[in-house]
Amino acid sequence: MAPRRAEHLSFTKPGQLITAGVAAAVVVFLLTQLAYGDLPQLPLPAGATLLLIALVDLVLALTMRPRIKRKPGTEPVNALTAARAVALAKASSMAGAIMAGVWIGLGAYLLPIVGTVAAAQTDIIAAVVGLISAAALIAAGLWLEHSLRNPDEPEEPLDDEED
Repeated sequence: MAPRRAEHLSFTKPGQLITAGVAAAVVVFLLTQLAYGDLPQLPLPAGATLLLIALVDLVLALTMRPRIKRKPGTEPVNALTAARAVALAKASSMAGAIMAGVWIGLGAYLLPIVGTVAAAQTDIIAAVVGLISAAALIAAGLWLEHSLRNPDEPEEPLDDEED
């Protein structure tokens, strides 16, 4: 039996986020074409809830980074706590990318009809708020992930292996 390769958690790659966002945009665009008339009007702050998660990520990044860098007067981060924060960071950026795709897909459907359908005028504003909130979540998740990098480790793995 061959020895198992050590598993490691790789950093989030832009291609992963782009793929998730594009897939979500296509699915939502197609579904919206089928069912837009049957959907209720979108509340303006529908996507703004993502800002709360982005805020949590931002606070964690700001409080944990000095501890990760072992700044004088700070308590080191427990490995399990750091692993959970990394999982949150990766999930946040991926959720943000998917939700950005959702809002882009909806916006792509709404833009051509915004002048002719009254509900589309308010829905496009909700989509813009959602897209901005999703972008903030992506940025906060990536910043948290960056803030949790071990200063003793190289920026990227030494091998050219893709995960």
